Amino acid sequence: MSTAFVLDGDAILCRYTHSGWQPTTLSLPEHLANTQYQKEQHRPDQHEVDAAAQDNPPYQLGFVSLFAPLPLPKQEATSNTSNDDHSTSLIADAAISTTYAQQQGLALPAVIDLAADELSLVVGHHAFVPYRQLINQLPTAISDLLSQAMQLLRWQADTQFCSRCGATVHLADSGERAMVCPHCRLRQYPRVQPCVITAITRDNPHTGETQILLAHHHRYGQQTRSLQYGLIAGFVEVGESLEHAVVREVDEEVGLAITDIRYVSSQPWPFPSNLMLGFRATYASGDIVLQEEELSHADFFDLSNLPKIPP
Repeated sequence: MSTAFVLDGDAILCRYTHSGWQPTTLSLPEHLANTQYQKEQHRPDQHEVDAAAQDNPPYQLGFVSLFAPLPLPKQEATSNTSNDDHSTSLIADAAISTTYAQQQGLALPAVIDLAADELSLVVGHHAFVPYRQLINQLPTAISDLLSQAMQLLRWQADTQFCSRCGATVHLADSGERAMVCPHCRLRQYPRVQPCVITAITRDNPHTGETQILLAHHHRYGQQTRSLQYGLIAGFVEVGESLEHAVVREVDEEVGLAITDIRYVSSQPWPFPSNLMLGFRATYASGDIVLQEEELSHADFFDLSNLPKIPP
Protein backbone atom coordinates (compact mmCIF):
# COMPACT_ATOMS: atom_id res chain seq x y z
CA MET A 1 0.00 0.00 0.00
CA SER A 2 1.27 3.46 -0.87
CA THR A 3 1.66 6.01 1.90
CA ALA A 4 2.15 9.75 1.56
CA PHE A 5 3.24 12.75 3.58
CA VAL A 6 0.69 15.55 3.46
CA LEU A 7 1.99 19.08 2.96
CA ASP A 8 0.38 22.48 3.20
CA GLY A 9 3.01 24.74 1.68
CA ASP A 10 6.10 24.43 3.91
CA ALA A 11 4.17 22.74 6.74
CA ILE A 12 3.90 18.97 7.30
CA LEU A 13 0.95 17.03 8.72
CA CYS A 14 2.19 15.80 12.12
CA ARG A 15 0.92 13.89 15.12
CA TYR A 16 1.80 14.94 18.65
CA THR A 17 3.64 12.17 20.57
CA HIS A 18 5.49 11.85 23.88
CA SER A 19 8.60 12.87 21.93
CA GLY A 20 6.95 15.94 20.42
CA TRP A 21 5.65 16.52 16.92
CA GLN A 22 6.33 13.70 14.44
CA PRO A 23 5.36 13.62 10.74
CA THR A 24 2.56 11.22 9.97
CA THR A 25 1.52 9.55 6.72
CA LEU A 26 -1.74 8.95 4.91
CA SER A 27 -2.58 5.62 3.29
CA LEU A 28 -3.61 6.17 -0.32
CA PRO A 29 -6.39 4.24 -2.05
CA GLU A 30 -4.95 1.74 -4.50
CA HIS A 31 -6.52 3.34 -7.55
CA LEU A 32 -4.81 6.69 -6.84
CA ALA A 33 -1.37 5.23 -6.22
CA ASN A 34 -1.58 2.90 -9.22
CA THR A 35 -2.73 5.67 -11.55
CA GLN A 36 0.26 7.79 -10.67
CA TYR A 37 2.79 4.98 -10.96
CA GLN A 38 1.34 3.84 -14.30
CA LYS A 39 1.64 7.38 -15.60
CA GLU A 40 5.29 7.39 -14.60
CA GLN A 41 6.14 3.95 -16.00
CA HIS A 42 4.05 3.82 -19.22
CA ARG A 43 5.74 4.97 -22.43
CA PRO A 44 3.07 6.59 -24.64
CA ASP A 45 3.43 6.93 -28.39
CA GLN A 46 3.13 10.35 -30.02
CA HIS A 47 -0.61 9.94 -30.67
CA GLU A 48 -1.19 9.22 -26.96
CA VAL A 49 0.94 12.21 -26.02
CA ASP A 50 -0.99 14.56 -28.29
CA ALA A 51 -4.33 13.23 -27.05
CA ALA A 52 -3.29 13.57 -23.43
CA ALA A 53 -2.10 17.11 -24.00
CA GLN A 54 -5.48 18.06 -25.46
CA ASP A 55 -7.95 16.14 -23.32
CA ASN A 56 -6.41 15.20 -19.98
CA PRO A 57 -4.48 16.82 -17.15
CA PRO A 58 -0.73 16.39 -17.86
CA TYR A 59 -0.10 14.84 -14.45
CA GLN A 60 -1.66 14.69 -11.01
CA LEU A 61 -0.90 18.15 -9.73
CA GLY A 62 -0.14 17.86 -6.03
CA PHE A 63 1.11 14.25 -6.08
CA VAL A 64 4.79 13.29 -6.34
CA SER A 65 6.66 10.03 -5.82
CA LEU A 66 9.59 10.01 -3.40
CA PHE A 67 12.85 8.08 -3.56
CA ALA A 68 14.23 6.90 -0.22
CA PRO A 69 17.79 8.22 0.23
CA LEU A 70 20.63 5.70 0.40
CA PRO A 71 22.41 5.45 3.77
CA LEU A 72 25.63 7.42 4.09
CA PRO A 73 28.93 5.74 4.97
CA LYS A 74 29.46 5.74 8.74
CA GLN A 75 32.13 8.42 8.68
CA GLU A 76 29.78 10.75 6.75
CA ALA A 77 26.49 9.95 8.43
CA THR A 78 24.78 12.52 10.59
CA SER A 79 21.90 12.09 13.01
CA ASN A 80 19.53 14.44 14.74
CA THR A 81 18.34 14.27 18.30
CA SER A 82 15.15 12.24 17.94
CA ASN A 83 15.26 8.47 18.39
CA ASP A 84 11.49 8.06 18.45
CA ASP A 85 10.57 4.71 16.85
CA HIS A 86 7.65 6.31 15.03
CA SER A 87 9.89 8.75 13.18
CA THR A 88 12.82 6.44 12.48
CA SER A 89 10.54 3.89 10.79
CA LEU A 90 8.45 6.50 8.96
CA ILE A 91 9.27 6.18 5.27
CA ALA A 92 6.68 7.36 2.73
CA ASP A 93 6.84 6.67 -0.99
CA ALA A 94 4.82 9.74 -2.00
CA ALA A 95 3.83 13.24 -0.97
CA ILE A 96 0.59 15.07 -1.63
CA SER A 97 -0.68 18.59 -1.10
CA THR A 98 -3.77 19.40 0.94
CA THR A 99 -5.42 20.66 -2.25
CA TYR A 100 -4.86 17.29 -3.92
CA ALA A 101 -6.27 15.48 -0.87
CA GLN A 102 -9.40 17.62 -0.99
CA GLN A 103 -9.86 17.14 -4.74
CA GLN A 104 -9.58 13.36 -4.36
CA GLY A 105 -11.93 13.24 -1.36
CA LEU A 106 -9.24 11.86 0.96
CA ALA A 107 -10.10 12.07 4.65
CA LEU A 108 -7.50 13.96 6.69
CA PRO A 109 -7.43 13.93 10.50
CA ALA A 110 -8.81 16.95 12.30
CA VAL A 111 -6.03 19.45 12.95
CA ILE A 112 -5.54 22.03 15.65
CA ASP A 113 -4.32 25.60 15.32
CA LEU A 114 -0.75 25.56 16.65
CA ALA A 115 -0.78 29.24 17.56
CA ALA A 116 -4.00 28.94 19.54
CA ASP A 117 -3.72 25.46 21.08
CA GLU A 118 0.00 24.92 21.71
CA LEU A 119 -0.38 25.14 25.49
CA SER A 120 -3.10 22.47 25.62
CA LEU A 121 -1.51 19.76 23.48
CA VAL A 122 -2.26 16.10 24.16
CA VAL A 123 -0.86 12.96 22.55
CA GLY A 124 -2.81 12.23 19.37
CA HIS A 125 -3.43 15.80 18.30
CA HIS A 126 -2.67 16.56 14.64
CA ALA A 127 -1.42 19.83 13.17
CA PHE A 128 0.45 21.21 10.19
CA VAL A 129 3.89 21.99 11.61
CA PRO A 130 6.42 24.18 9.72
CA TYR A 131 9.40 22.23 8.44
CA ARG A 132 11.79 24.72 10.06
CA GLN A 133 10.32 23.75 13.44
CA LEU A 134 10.80 20.02 12.77
CA ILE A 135 14.19 19.84 11.11
CA ASN A 136 16.35 19.77 14.27
CA GLN A 137 14.47 16.88 15.88
CA LEU A 138 14.09 14.49 12.93
CA PRO A 139 16.40 11.69 11.80
CA THR A 140 18.34 12.74 8.72
CA ALA A 141 16.57 10.23 6.44
CA ILE A 142 13.13 11.64 7.31
CA SER A 143 14.32 15.22 7.07
CA ASP A 144 15.76 14.55 3.61
CA LEU A 145 12.51 12.91 2.46
CA LEU A 146 10.46 15.89 3.61
CA SER A 147 12.87 18.28 1.92
CA GLN A 148 12.52 16.21 -1.26
CA ALA A 149 8.72 16.33 -0.98
CA MET A 150 8.60 20.11 -0.53
CA GLN A 151 10.93 20.76 -3.45
CA LEU A 152 9.20 18.36 -5.85
CA LEU A 153 5.70 19.62 -5.09
CA ARG A 154 6.86 23.21 -5.63
CA TRP A 155 8.71 22.28 -8.84
CA GLN A 156 5.64 20.46 -10.13
CA ALA A 157 3.37 23.43 -9.43
CA ASP A 158 5.83 25.83 -11.10
CA THR A 159 6.48 23.68 -14.19
CA GLN A 160 3.11 23.21 -15.85
CA PHE A 161 4.12 24.83 -19.14
CA CYS A 162 7.10 24.64 -21.50
CA SER A 163 9.55 27.47 -20.89
CA ARG A 164 10.52 27.45 -24.58
CA CYS A 165 7.19 27.35 -26.46
CA GLY A 166 4.53 27.67 -23.73
CA ALA A 167 2.76 24.36 -24.38
CA THR A 168 1.32 22.30 -21.54
CA VAL A 169 3.88 19.72 -20.40
CA HIS A 170 3.47 16.15 -19.19
CA LEU A 171 5.42 13.92 -16.84
CA ALA A 172 8.31 12.01 -18.38
CA ASP A 173 7.17 8.60 -19.59
CA SER A 174 9.71 6.41 -17.79
CA GLY A 175 9.47 7.67 -14.22
CA GLU A 176 12.28 10.15 -14.81
CA ARG A 177 11.90 13.37 -12.85
CA ALA A 178 11.31 15.62 -15.81
CA MET A 179 8.48 17.53 -17.45
CA VAL A 180 8.39 17.03 -21.22
CA CYS A 181 6.91 19.32 -23.84
CA PRO A 182 4.81 17.28 -26.34
CA HIS A 183 5.60 19.76 -29.13
CA CYS A 184 9.25 20.89 -28.95
CA ARG A 185 10.33 17.97 -26.67
CA LEU A 186 12.12 20.23 -24.19
CA ARG A 187 12.74 18.39 -20.91
CA GLN A 188 12.59 20.46 -17.72
CA TYR A 189 14.20 18.97 -14.61
CA PRO A 190 14.04 20.05 -10.96
CA ARG A 191 16.64 22.75 -10.41
CA VAL A 192 18.85 22.71 -7.33
CA GLN A 193 20.39 26.05 -6.38
CA PRO A 194 23.80 25.74 -4.65
CA CYS A 195 24.42 28.04 -1.69
CA VAL A 196 27.39 28.45 0.61
CA ILE A 197 27.34 29.15 4.34
CA THR A 198 30.58 29.86 6.17
CA ALA A 199 31.78 29.80 9.78
CA ILE A 200 34.66 32.30 10.04
CA THR A 201 36.76 32.08 13.18
CA ARG A 202 39.70 33.89 14.75
CA ASP A 203 41.38 34.19 18.15
CA ASN A 204 40.15 37.01 20.39
CA PRO A 205 42.96 39.60 20.12
CA HIS A 206 42.75 40.29 23.88
CA THR A 207 42.06 36.91 25.50
CA GLY A 208 42.95 34.34 22.83
CA GLU A 209 39.52 32.68 23.06
CA THR A 210 38.10 31.41 19.77
CA GLN A 211 35.60 33.80 18.20
CA ILE A 212 33.11 33.34 15.35
CA LEU A 213 31.76 35.95 12.96
CA LEU A 214 27.99 36.35 13.20
CA ALA A 215 25.69 38.82 11.49
CA HIS A 216 22.14 40.06 11.91
CA HIS A 217 20.31 39.92 8.60
CA HIS A 218 17.41 42.25 7.82
CA ARG A 219 15.20 39.21 7.09
CA TYR A 220 15.27 38.34 10.81
CA GLY A 221 13.43 41.61 11.54
CA GLN A 222 14.12 44.46 13.94
CA GLN A 223 12.49 42.98 17.01
CA THR A 224 12.37 44.36 20.54
CA ARG A 225 13.74 41.12 21.96
CA SER A 226 17.34 40.05 21.35
CA LEU A 227 18.32 40.12 17.69
CA GLN A 228 18.96 36.78 16.01
CA TYR A 229 22.36 36.29 14.38
CA GLY A 230 23.61 33.83 11.78
CA LEU A 231 26.53 32.95 9.53
CA ILE A 232 27.51 34.58 6.26
CA ALA A 233 25.72 32.81 3.39
CA GLY A 234 24.71 33.33 -0.21
CA PHE A 235 24.05 31.81 -3.61
CA VAL A 236 26.76 30.51 -5.93
CA GLU A 237 26.94 32.62 -9.09
CA VAL A 238 27.21 31.28 -12.64
CA GLY A 239 30.81 30.52 -13.56
CA GLU A 240 32.36 30.47 -10.08
CA SER A 241 33.62 27.68 -7.82
CA LEU A 242 32.25 27.04 -4.35
CA GLU A 243 35.43 28.42 -2.78
CA HIS A 244 35.19 31.58 -4.86
CA ALA A 245 31.58 31.99 -3.76
CA VAL A 246 32.71 31.85 -0.13
CA VAL A 247 35.37 34.52 -0.70
CA ARG A 248 32.98 36.75 -2.66
CA GLU A 249 30.07 36.53 -0.19
CA VAL A 250 32.33 37.33 2.77
CA ASP A 251 33.88 40.26 0.90
CA GLU A 252 30.49 41.60 -0.21
CA GLU A 253 28.70 41.29 3.12
CA VAL A 254 31.40 42.22 5.65
CA GLY A 255 34.48 43.30 3.64
CA LEU A 256 36.89 40.82 5.24
CA ALA A 257 39.67 38.70 3.75
CA ILE A 258 39.74 35.03 4.76
CA THR A 259 42.06 32.07 4.38
CA ASP A 260 42.15 28.30 5.03
CA ILE A 261 38.78 27.61 3.40
CA ARG A 262 37.59 24.06 4.22
CA TYR A 263 34.47 22.21 3.11
CA VAL A 264 32.55 20.65 6.03
CA SER A 265 29.24 19.15 4.90
CA SER A 266 26.07 19.76 2.91
CA GLN A 267 22.33 19.80 3.54
CA PRO A 268 19.25 20.04 1.30
CA TRP A 269 17.47 23.28 2.18
CA PRO A 270 14.00 23.55 0.60
CA PHE A 271 13.60 27.34 0.82
CA PRO A 272 12.87 27.26 -2.02
CA SER A 273 15.11 24.57 -3.60
CA ASN A 274 18.68 24.92 -2.37
CA LEU A 275 21.66 22.72 -1.59
CA MET A 276 23.47 24.38 1.32
CA LEU A 277 27.21 23.68 1.38
CA GLY A 278 28.93 24.42 4.67
CA PHE A 279 32.48 25.74 4.94
CA ARG A 280 34.89 26.87 7.62
CA ALA A 281 37.44 29.64 7.11
CA THR A 282 39.93 31.66 9.13
CA TYR A 283 39.92 35.44 9.39
CA ALA A 284 42.95 36.90 7.59
CA SER A 285 42.61 40.69 7.58
CA GLY A 286 40.37 43.73 7.30
CA ASP A 287 37.78 45.64 9.29
CA ILE A 288 34.08 44.81 9.13
CA VAL A 289 32.28 46.95 6.54
CA LEU A 290 28.60 46.01 6.33
CA GLN A 291 26.60 45.50 3.17
CA GLU A 292 23.84 47.66 4.60
CA GLU A 293 21.06 46.49 2.27
CA GLU A 294 21.62 42.96 3.64
CA LEU A 295 22.90 43.33 7.22
CA SER A 296 22.28 45.63 10.17
CA HIS A 297 25.16 44.42 12.37
CA ALA A 298 28.06 41.95 12.38
CA ASP A 299 30.86 41.19 14.80
CA PHE A 300 33.15 38.47 16.16
CA PHE A 301 31.69 36.82 19.26
CA ASP A 302 33.45 34.62 21.83
CA LEU A 303 32.14 31.05 21.65
CA SER A 304 31.41 31.29 25.38
CA ASN A 305 29.23 34.38 24.91
CA LEU A 306 27.13 34.02 21.75
CA PRO A 307 24.10 36.16 20.88
CA LYS A 308 20.76 34.61 19.94
CA ILE A 309 21.27 32.18 17.04
CA PRO A 310 18.96 29.74 15.19
CA PRO A 311 18.39 26.45 17.03
